[in-house]
Amino acid sequence: MAKLYFHYSTMNAGKSTILLQASHNYIERGMKTYLITARLDRRAGEGRVASRIGIGADADTFEVGENLFLKIKQRLEQGPCACIFIDEAQFLTKEQVWELARAVDDLRVPIMCYGLRVDFRGELFPGSAALLALADEMREARTICHCGKKATMVVRTDGDGNVLVDGAQVQIGGNEAYVSLCRKHWRIETGDLIADSDKKTN
Repeated sequence: MAKLYFHYSTMNAGKSTILLQASHNYIERGMKTYLITARLDRRAGEGRVASRIGIGADADTFEVGENLFLKIKQRLEQGPCACIFIDEAQFLTKEQVWELARAVDDLRVPIMCYGLRVDFRGELFPGSAALLALADEMREARTICHCGKKATMVVRTDGDGNVLVDGAQVQIGGNEAYVSLCRKHWRIETGDLIADSDKKTN
């Protein structure tokens, strides 16, 4: 039975690596896959899903306002496709997530979405919020904070390494702009909690 999956995490948890490996597993068994990524993220080149460990694959792209149900329907009309993979799923709109859900239900094709859950302010991306509401199955890809705990949050930094607490939700970047942290250290970095080492003792 076809399902809509949401694989989520914070930055640098290996989401693209997991996507590429899953796609390769299908291809290795003689099946076709269809990869789609956000057009606005061109860090690996437009129309390419790439991992920090050096592997990558060509992909189609999506942008805001594009009908993904029709896009997937047109791909399926060209020939068999065992699974659809969508990278940078946090950039989907709520309506596009509904289009993916309809594609799963009506076209009977599994769709696996990979993306961030929250932004640098600790707020859900619209696409991620819709996927959390509509996905049949959700799986967390994990990475760790510098303290060793699971990282669930991310901070955005400027060119000098200073933590930013304001700004546009979407700003494309990698390790030079984002750091994954546990909630406690995210609170410390954003000024919501005083670090234990800075607390005055009586």
